[in-house]
Amino acid sequence: MSSAQKDTTVKVDLGGRTVTVPKGGLYDRYRMNPDLDEIARNPRVSGVDFFRQLPKIKVDSPIGPTLTPNFYYSVSTARITMLAPSSAIRTRLPGELAPLEIAPGLGLISVMFFRYDVCDIDFYTEAAVGIAVKPARHGKLGFFDLVAGLKNEHLDSYVLSLPVSTEIAQVRGHDGYGFPKWVTGLDVDIDERRTTARVTNHAGGLDLSLQATTPKQTAHLSGDRVSSLTSYTTINGAWHSTLSQTNVLNAGTTRLPRDVRLQLGEGRMSDDLRSLKPMRTIQFDVMTEGQLALHMPVPTSVQRRNK
Repeated sequence: MSSAQKDTTVKVDLGGRTVTVPKGGLYDRYRMNPDLDEIARNPRVSGVDFFRQLPKIKVDSPIGPTLTPNFYYSVSTARITMLAPSSAIRTRLPGELAPLEIAPGLGLISVMFFRYDVCDIDFYTEAAVGIAVKPARHGKLGFFDLVAGLKNEHLDSYVLSLPVSTEIAQVRGHDGYGFPKWVTGLDVDIDERRTTARVTNHAGGLDLSLQATTPKQTAHLSGDRVSSLTSYTTINGAWHSTLSQTNVLNAGTTRLPRDVRLQLGEGRMSDDLRSLKPMRTIQFDVMTEGQLALHMPVPTSVQRRNK
């Protein structure tokens, strides 16, 4: 580490692993216990009312004692939803999970990009290749979960790839949540006109990139449109579910989009996406402004299914 980096970063311990974070950043100052009044004064944050209704609690975790949920005060996201053969999807799913099908033999997969401008663990970017799965619970009809997922109200997923741009996001996500996270070069830029992203592979070349026209955005009052995502992971051999809640402030959707250019290169994300044999893009969702609360994973009962 250079002397300049030492002057701008500090070292912190997460469950026995040392990571660097920005000196004077939100994590350095607050350690997940933020001063919401102070954050509300940040010009990039439109308000904090959503978070005042979500009190944090202290829990033990694989990364040591921590506060949950993790707050993201200014977020933008993009999601490409594609059809893929259920037969290809099943080769990548654990036996306990089954694809959520839009029709017999056709499942849903997605590529997502995230930009977290202001959050409890400081700025970072993220990308994901995920599979929409049937909820790991009993008696719920998959059709209604499909409708809710396509409307961005609620979706259950299993993630294959989840690269991030910072050490703290990687350690928390991998060790604390059980997600397949690694650190790489990752640029995400989202505004009302264009949505672009680029994920770098281990050699510095292209893993995966996106260029698209941003769908027309609709504004929502804070709290009027709150969607949720449940992700399933295993931690020390036991199944867990992780809930994230998104407070949508400005978002839009294009169905059967034409101006979405997803380029695959050589890397873990592209390999995972190719293995799912994507067939057609059916929906493109972009949120230019939102907020998010990410809860720590909790043990869950998962019934083994016939694949």
